[in-house]
Amino acid sequence: MRRARARLARAVAEVSGQALGPYQSAVVRIGFAGTWLFFLLREFPHRAELYGPDGPWSLDLAQRLLDSNGAFTVLTWSGSALWFETVYAVAVLASAGLLLGWRTRATSVVFMIGVLSLQNRSVFMGDGGDNVIHLVAIYLVLTRCAQVWSLDARRARRRGSATAGAAGPVLWGALGVVFAHGAATGRFGPGWLAAFAAVWVACGLWWLVDRHEPDGEARAVLDVLANLLHNAGMLVIMVEVCLIYATAGWYKIQGSRWQDGTALYYPLGLDYFTPWPALSALLAGSGTLVMLLSYGTVAVQVAFPFTLFNRRIKNVLLVLMMLEHAGIAVLLGLPFFSLAMIAADAVFLPTGFLVWLGARAAALRVAPRVVRRPERSPAAPSPAPPRPETGIRPDPALDRGTG
Repeated sequence: MRRARARLARAVAEVSGQALGPYQSAVVRIGFAGTWLFFLLREFPHRAELYGPDGPWSLDLAQRLLDSNGAFTVLTWSGSALWFETVYAVAVLASAGLLLGWRTRATSVVFMIGVLSLQNRSVFMGDGGDNVIHLVAIYLVLTRCAQVWSLDARRARRRGSATAGAAGPVLWGALGVVFAHGAATGRFGPGWLAAFAAVWVACGLWWLVDRHEPDGEARAVLDVLANLLHNAGMLVIMVEVCLIYATAGWYKIQGSRWQDGTALYYPLGLDYFTPWPALSALLAGSGTLVMLLSYGTVAVQVAFPFTLFNRRIKNVLLVLMMLEHAGIAVLLGLPFFSLAMIAADAVFLPTGFLVWLGARAAALRVAPRVVRRPERSPAAPSPAPPRPETGIRPDPALDRGTG
């Protein structure tokens, strides 16, 4: 009993004392924000047909569906083209801000609003990856996903706090105006109104405590609560990924085409899913390869949730799943679905690999440029020999770069 209590105490201290998986949460943030940003930019010429006033799914149809399912979107607040363009532009900016980790607490909320607003406006526009982005956009609001590899982390190192500066209060003030307008006009349902109010009040309280009592007891309590929310959010993301693969794998087992190993053959013959017809035909022409890929897909998806407690096997299957999604992006022409799933898979990447990857990226960023020495003519005098070292070291601040 003593050992059990000691282990339980250590577990509670670890879960409440720190935000676990800072590198994994940063990769998830970068992956999903980048995927959604690339999608919005890719579909920018077609934005009005997908989510705007020119789409086949009219505003009236969208409102009728929203009345029945209670989904949230701000695009139904007005039918004007200016309002749609504003929401779309804000969604792009929020995606870029979250990608860079700039004012992450505010941009994660705006990112979630942009994702929910566009996707719930036209629910039939998507390829499966939009469902994953939809869910993770909500979970990211709960996480402290900017502890590393972000502008917030850089600001915290330089100024002592990630909340320094006036941009944060301005963003939260603008969000407060939007929330107040939605509440006053009845645009929010009771659940969404309570959620947005809780987020706004909690972040305002955090800013006040961080500004006036950064080392006080109130800040420590808020840190514990933030760590608990972060760890719960990361756990939910991991469970979500496991459920996606488990349900996909077990449903495939019940299909006759997956049982006889021919399931992959049929989408390779559809014009809509063949961006490279010659490559698809080459793959479909090999019955053995089609069978191996079909059976391998089912085996990897079913086995992955059971390998999480074996690090080596889990890492091998993780690589296979990422390669599978890369193949889906190339062969079936579903790049954004594949990017979303790869970003979700990244929550299971080992910390050592991510630390090594970050170190390599930092080394490439701060590596000195190679400067070619000018050629000397034979008549030019030889340069003076170097002076001996004086023991004076350069200022360390010059070697830190951007952190």
